[in-house]
Amino acid sequence: CFPSQLLNSSSRLDCCSKDTSHLRAMDHPVQTMVCFAMCYVTTVAAFQPTPALFAQPTSCFGAGCRAVRGLRASTALRLRMNDQGPNEQVDYNNKVIEMFGGMLKSTDLDQIEWKAPKREGLSLTEMSDCLEAGLREREWFVSGNIMPELFSDNFKFQDPDVKLEGVENYARGVNKLFDPSSRAEVVDCSVNTDKPNTVTVTWRLSGKVNLGPGVTIKPYVVYTDLVTDPASGLVVFQEDRFSIPGWDLLLSAFLPFLQPFLTPPAPPVEVLVKTFAETGSV
Repeated sequence: CFPSQLLNSSSRLDCCSKDTSHLRAMDHPVQTMVCFAMCYVTTVAAFQPTPALFAQPTSCFGAGCRAVRGLRASTALRLRMNDQGPNEQVDYNNKVIEMFGGMLKSTDLDQIEWKAPKREGLSLTEMSDCLEAGLREREWFVSGNIMPELFSDNFKFQDPDVKLEGVENYARGVNKLFDPSSRAEVVDCSVNTDKPNTVTVTWRLSGKVNLGPGVTIKPYVVYTDLVTDPASGLVVFQEDRFSIPGWDLLLSAFLPFLQPFLTPPAPPVEVLVKTFAETGSV
């Protein structure tokens, strides 16, 4: 699953910031939630009742947060197990992130034909149709059950904080992040008339993150831009945009009594489809 619509820099939340006088927000909603949980877990793991701890009461939580301060890349791409292939292109910011990445559950994706012949020469409209059919069936934005034949060997993913190369790396990352019950329900998939060589998918994300017993995600809308190579017609670049800020998702998950004051969950996909058909947006 990652530019985000966040608060201005003077009022942002960053659970991994040592200086609380200028808090900043995480750029990925799910990332924010996972970071909060990691800070807590790392804090507990770091706890030792030493005299130094009582001399500096905030040092325990600070140690936990500092340990995961590097988590500003998309969680789905950073929190990875250690069974990646030889073409792994994602660097861990620190060993703590690598350790937690190894704790994520994984579903076997070996059924995917990673070396399947590429479907080169598709028009942008044909690619849009193939992407829509595949996403409705496989929901690979959360399952990782992707169609490699539609993607270039030079495929890259990028958001404000991370760059990733390789469709297999991307697929395995989202597969390990999201619980199998998670959904990526397509609202619309069509050629973007404002961006060249681009198919934009509007979809509804819901489900759980594979952290501990599972952390429930408040349903929200994601906008995914898939850019194709004019020469081959294959997808070479992907970027996701989000309808909800990370701090909102975090509060909804960990302080549910605040939900009446936060952004409401995205309505069912049927409602979103109707709204999109009537207004061209959701």
